[in-house]
Amino acid sequence: RVSRMVFLGGYARGWAKRGDAELIARRRAISTLIAHGWGQDNPAFRQLFTSFMMPGASPEHMEWYNELQRRTASPEGAQRLHDAFGEIDVTADLARVKAPTLVMHARGDASVPFEEGRILATGIPGARFVPLDGNNHILMKSEPAWQRFMAETQAFLAEPG
Repeated sequence: RVSRMVFLGGYARGWAKRGDAELIARRRAISTLIAHGWGQDNPAFRQLFTSFMMPGASPEHMEWYNELQRRTASPEGAQRLHDAFGEIDVTADLARVKAPTLVMHARGDASVPFEEGRILATGIPGARFVPLDGNNHILMKSEPAWQRFMAETQAFLAEPG
């Protein structure tokens, strides 16, 4: 059972379901890159994802995230996840969500378009949508969006059920 839901950078439609042929072509090329470069010691292939997830990160944070990716997913696993994320489409199920829901999304999110967060919030009855200023999909504690994310989440979770 779920009593409340908080989404950050969420979406109801994966990249292959958004109807954008150019995006699909780019993502399929990325899938091929994952298969052939993910596990290498050279972080160049993983850096592509880091740049989408945290374009505003410091070099130290980027290095940390590149290594985290390498350690936590095999090339095969990373490729399967990337491809599966593209096939998600739960838009028809959003209206069935009954739990109070908070959806937050960075305006400049390079990984998941801002509009996808809005679609998610619009499809869930009663959901509240909070735009965050920033470009990072993975928020960093040092950015203003982090403070807003924390304040909104804490206030939402403290609301009477």
